[in-house]
Amino acid sequence: MAVELNHTIVAAHDKMASARFLADLLGLEVAPEYGPFVPVRMPNGVTLDYMDTAGSISPQHYAFLVSEDDFDAIFARIREAGLTYWADPHRHHPGEINHNDGGRGAYFDDPNGHNLEILTRPYGSGED
Repeated sequence: MAVELNHTIVAAHDKMASARFLADLLGLEVAPEYGPFVPVRMPNGVTLDYMDTAGSISPQHYAFLVSEDDFDAIFARIREAGLTYWADPHRHHPGEINHNDGGRGAYFDDPNGHNLEILTRPYGSGED
């Protein structure tokens, strides 16, 4: 049996601005609005469907596996935007990236407080 993640709903206070934030940083497109959702489609077909939510938002974590070249481009956009970034999810190493599993990774927040991560090697795939 083949099981694939197709989509997940991402709570936002401004779904269009939040979708645009992610798409711009990752170098992706915002898809046309579909019902109450603004989707951002990943190259593997999974969509993050942004939906407006009133009240508080429970922060979630979204990690994006990217190539070394894409990491350079995305990380440059993070820095150009003046975003705070960390080498770790606990925010003990601000202004740094990590080199877990022989790759590179960084964490940063979206406008709704969701914790986003870019990484070039899946956890457990290489050297420490």
